[in-house]
Amino acid sequence: MSRTFSLPDLGEGLTEAEIVAVLVREGDVIREDAPLLEVETDKAQVEIPSPMGGRVEKIHVQPGQTVKVGAPLVTFADGAAEPAGVPAPSRSAPAAAPPASPARAEGPVPATPATRRLAREVGVDLKTVRGSGPGGRVLDEDVRAAASGTRVTPATAPVAPAGPAKPMATVGLEAPPLPRFEQWGPVERAPLSHLRRTIALRMTLSATLIPHVTHFDRADITDLDAIITRNLEAARAKGVTITLTSFLLKAAALALLRHPTFNASLDPAAGEMVLKRYYNLGVAVATERGLIVPVLREVDRKPVLEIARELGALAQRVRDGKATLDDLRGGTFTITNMGALGGTAAIPIINYPEVAILGVARARQEPVVRQGQIVPRLMLPLTLTFDHRVADGADGARFAALIVQLLEAPERLLWES
Repeated sequence: MSRTFSLPDLGEGLTEAEIVAVLVREGDVIREDAPLLEVETDKAQVEIPSPMGGRVEKIHVQPGQTVKVGAPLVTFADGAAEPAGVPAPSRSAPAAAPPASPARAEGPVPATPATRRLAREVGVDLKTVRGSGPGGRVLDEDVRAAASGTRVTPATAPVAPAGPAKPMATVGLEAPPLPRFEQWGPVERAPLSHLRRTIALRMTLSATLIPHVTHFDRADITDLDAIITRNLEAARAKGVTITLTSFLLKAAALALLRHPTFNASLDPAAGEMVLKRYYNLGVAVATERGLIVPVLREVDRKPVLEIARELGALAQRVRDGKATLDDLRGGTFTITNMGALGGTAAIPIINYPEVAILGVARARQEPVVRQGQIVPRLMLPLTLTFDHRVADGADGARFAALIVQLLEAPERLLWES
């Protein structure tokens, strides 16, 4: 029978998307994971791959249309495979296989398109991988473990002791009507893009709900800059561009391990703080469509060179409009580096529902007193904005001071993984 692919749950509270382009035509025969649609969500413009292979029977949407999660997108003719990521109906257990041969899953394997792409890149057959995610979903780390011959143990979160939880009040504001600007001169109206409208909504939400507090600091990155300069050519020979942001990400991840409050989210309805035991850091990237925040995963576990490689590839996908939904969600802390644009400091707005963001301005040579002598040093301005409901000023000062300490000891950042 025919099967219809609907707009999937996009996660992180996203409930709709605008169709930018339909990449197939009715009658086309396509393979699983082939590009199907381009949509613009509350996060960014992304490409949705086909969850199944087969003949396209009917296309239910058109460019410019806004559709809700669960709305039909494409119907495939009889004979198309079941959508990837949906567990197949249970079957009777197969005969035992020889121990040396990995078992192959029957039916489609639950995995995201990004994980499937990773499996193809490293030559791993997903049907032989045992997923450690919810419902047996295969995660990126499962694929990497299979490629290296190791096995991932499903993570179990520690259970917090039970205690009284009280709902917290929130504040809502409604803007008054605008005046008639035409009475003072000519005006022109330009419609906001879906992404721009979403940025406006999320920034208003963050600035309204979160009591922001900002801490300013500076790091002496003279030695770090020298290390980057010395290793530029060697890194380029390996296809990697080392940048200051790579070191900032590593320093922030290590500091978050010591100060987990800044890697949390606040649940106002339950009156609880959600402490995340994973460290996925977002990096604000300026594009022609607006500010987009792709996410690097498990930054605490990766060396700087790998962070630099992933950051370069991720930023390029964002600028090319080819980022996936998985590239743009799951962040726990954000860094926005405005150094290339100049300025001495800026106060960033927290990327809700996170509780902190680190702003970075342009590093400049400044006179600094060291051992009684005035010497030129390369000083980097840092701005930490955080949610005053979960942390106090002293907490922010200690967290920022640790980031400064790590940036001023770059050798440690190079060897940490």
